[in-house]
Amino acid sequence: MLIQNFRWIPIPVTMALLVCLMWGAAQAEIPMQAADEAAHEAKRTAVILPFQEDINPLSGELLKRKFRAAVDSGVDVIIFDLHSPGGFTLVTFELMDMVLDAKDVETVAYIGKDAISGAALLALSMDTILMKPGARIGDAGEIVMGQDGAYRYTEAKSRSVLAQKARDTAAATGRSVALAEKMTDQDMVVFRVTNKNTGEQKYFSDKELAAMKDADDWEVGKPIREAGKDMFFIANGRRAVELGIADQLVSGKEDLARVLNVQAPIPEEHRSWVDTFVLILNMKFFTFLLLLAGLIALAVELSAPGLGVGGLLSLLCFGLFFWSRFLGGTSGWLEVLLFVVGLLCIAAEVFVIPGFGVAGILGLALTVGSLVMASGHLSISDGQVNWMALGDDLLTVLGAFLVFLISIFIITSYMGKIPILSRLTLQAEVASDDAYLAESAPAWQRVELGQTGTTVSPLNPGGRMQVDDMLVDVVSEGDYIDSGSPVRVIAKQGTRVVVRVL
Repeated sequence: MLIQNFRWIPIPVTMALLVCLMWGAAQAEIPMQAADEAAHEAKRTAVILPFQEDINPLSGELLKRKFRAAVDSGVDVIIFDLHSPGGFTLVTFELMDMVLDAKDVETVAYIGKDAISGAALLALSMDTILMKPGARIGDAGEIVMGQDGAYRYTEAKSRSVLAQKARDTAAATGRSVALAEKMTDQDMVVFRVTNKNTGEQKYFSDKELAAMKDADDWEVGKPIREAGKDMFFIANGRRAVELGIADQLVSGKEDLARVLNVQAPIPEEHRSWVDTFVLILNMKFFTFLLLLAGLIALAVELSAPGLGVGGLLSLLCFGLFFWSRFLGGTSGWLEVLLFVVGLLCIAAEVFVIPGFGVAGILGLALTVGSLVMASGHLSISDGQVNWMALGDDLLTVLGAFLVFLISIFIITSYMGKIPILSRLTLQAEVASDDAYLAESAPAWQRVELGQTGTTVSPLNPGGRMQVDDMLVDVVSEGDYIDSGSPVRVIAKQGTRVVVRVL
C-alpha cells in the first residue's frame, strides 16, 4: 500500500524531502565529528617529572635520564614539577638545551612554590608555564665565590653569556626578552612601552630603548616595579601571568589534567631505587667509606699475592665509585683511565723500581687526581675555579688516603706486617755487620732459590711457608697445596716467591 501511494507523491515534493534529509544528516555529522575530535584530543598522555632539589651535575644527569625515558615512552606532554633554588650554571644550560631540542613533545613547567635562579631559566625554556598564585619565579643572578671566600654576584662583564642565554631562550618560547634578561642583570631597568601608531604594548629595557632607531614611535611608561634598578626580576604567579612570563594560573597539580586536556590521573616518575642508590653513593660520607674500604682491601690483597677476597672487595668498591659517577654524570672513561694508569705506576714502583721515586709520585698524583675529577665537576665561573667545590672533593679523597695510612700503620703494628708496604718506607741505616743486616732484611729477601720448607697454611695459590725460623709469604705455581706440605723455592720475582710441592 505504501509503495502504491508513493507513486502519487509529486516529484517536486519528493525532491524537497530528499534535500531536507541530506541537510539534516550533514548537520548531525558536524557535532559527531567535533565529539570525535574532542575525544581524540582528550586521549593525550602526560607524565610528571618531579624536580625539587638544587641543580648540580648529579641531579641534572638523573633528570636527563628521566626526560629521555619519558620521550622514548611516547607521551604527548612532559610536566616538570619545579621547586628548586637553582645551582650550577653549566648544568642549567644543558637542561635548557635538552628541553628546547625536544620538538616532538610538549613541555610544561608547573611551579607550585619557587623556581629561582637556574630553575627559573629552565622554566623559560618550556612551551608552557603554569603557576600557583603564590609561587615565585625569577632572580637568576649568577653567584661566585671571591678570593676572600665570600659569595657575591658576578660583575657585569661576566654576565654576558648568561644574559644572552636568557634572551635567546625567551625569544624561542615567545616570552618577554627584556624581562628574561632582567632575571640575570640587576643593573638594567625594564619599562612597559606602547606603540603610538598601533597601540601594541611591549616590555623594553633602558638599553634597548637607547639603541632603538624608532624610539619616537613608542610611548615609554613607568618602570615595571619588579624590574627596577639594583634588583633581579622576580614575580609571583599572578604577576607573572600579567606580565606574560607565565601562561596560566592553576590551583595545584590536581588542576593540571583539566588545563592541559590530558588523561587523568597524571602519573609521576618518582626516583627509582637505582637513582636513590646512586645519590647515596655520591654523598661525601659514603664516598669516603668507599675509597677507604677500597684502599684497605687493595693493600690486603697485595700482602697475599693472587686474586682473593681483598682484590674482589677492592674491585667492588672502586667499581661502585666509578659506576655511581658515570650515572651521576661527573665521570667518564678519562677518569677511569687515569686511575688505572696511576695504579700501574705505583705497581711498577713497588715491584720493579727500587725505592719510591718518580713513578710512585706520578702514580699517586694520577690516582688522587682521577678520584677528585670523578667526584664532581670542577666548576669554573668568571674565569676562576670554584675552590669551595674543589676543596670539598679534594678533602674527601685525601681524607680517605690519610685514614688508610693510619689504618695500615695500625694493622702492620698489631696484626702482622704487609710485605708490600715495606718497599714504600725508608729503613733506618744502622752501622752493623753483614750478619745483622741479613737478619734484619725482610723474609722474602733472605730466602734463597732452592731452599725447602713446609707450608703453614694452604696455598690457593697464596699462603705462607716456614723456612728455618722464617715465615715467608709465597705462592704456588698454580695448584692447590695443603698446609704441612714440603715445598721448594723455584723462583723469585721482586717480592713474589714461587714454590713447588716436593
